Amino acid sequence: MQFGLFGSARVKRGEDDPDSIQGYQNWIEFNVEAEALGFHSIFTVEHHFTGLGQVSASINLLTYLAAKTTTLRLGTAVTTLPWHNPILLAEQAATLDLLSNGRFDFGVGKGYRFNEFNSFGIDMENADAMYMESLGLIIKAWTSDERWSHKGEFWCYNDIIVEPPTIQKPHPPVWFAAGREEPIKAAANWGANLLIDQYCPVSEVISRADIFRKEQKRCGREIKPHQIAVARALYIAKDQDEKMAVIERRLNARGNADKLAQKPDGNNKASIMSFRGAEEALEGALIGTLDEILARLDVLEKGGIDYLLLTNAGNGMDDLRVISKECF
Repeated sequence: MQFGLFGSARVKRGEDDPDSIQGYQNWIEFNVEAEALGFHSIFTVEHHFTGLGQVSASINLLTYLAAKTTTLRLGTAVTTLPWHNPILLAEQAATLDLLSNGRFDFGVGKGYRFNEFNSFGIDMENADAMYMESLGLIIKAWTSDERWSHKGEFWCYNDIIVEPPTIQKPHPPVWFAAGREEPIKAAANWGANLLIDQYCPVSEVISRADIFRKEQKRCGREIKPHQIAVARALYIAKDQDEKMAVIERRLNARGNADKLAQKPDGNNKASIMSFRGAEEALEGALIGTLDEILARLDVLEKGGIDYLLLTNAGNGMDDLRVISKECF
């Protein structure tokens, strides 16, 4: 099984949140040490206007991290395409791929938090269409050596060519964050990889992976290792009391984030909003004693999951050292 990291740097301001507990500089040092331990990658989030101090400029942060590392792959999980000018984003991402010598992984999503769309003045109802138009433009920008123009529903460009070219050919790996059947199948059809969120129960993780691989096979895509990455919160507890205290903190922090995500009518249908409560934290997250965590890893591996992205749920580098010793 391959292990990477998932999460966010943070400049503390107010409340705790479910996936980031460190300042930016500490986050850089954390990832440098994780690379030395043998971790494969870091995927970092993009969020705006939360009041929780989450990363808002993921490409910038990863570019700085690229200069501090040599082997760690540098991913977004995810870049929310409806919020970005796709050609400017393609240029920024290509620059990161160039400077990192081909270590960039492009995780993309359409977004799910109402507060972010509202603050940007973007209608969430347009998210799907904006996402698909933007993704097509970015791929074309990375792969076209000739000038081209585009007039679409949301974007218009005249006589452009994107520079610099990416190191990875034909372009950096694309990762779709997807939870519903049709977007999962779309990932397979696009030749993309699949990102599964940290709140998804194990049974659902395995089901999503099965949908993805069946669709890959149906459309003639090669099934390779490490094409499905699953995020999991990690906290190795010394006993059951500590475990339950960590789970309670996680549930409270997630509740704060969910308030930002929910629509005014309470009808946010995003897949990441589907699984909440103690069962998710008890059965899905890697929060528990070391024996419990190793048993859950075994279940995931037997279910065909070979790539985990670990989220720091409080113990930081101490837990990564244990996992590297036990699993690498």
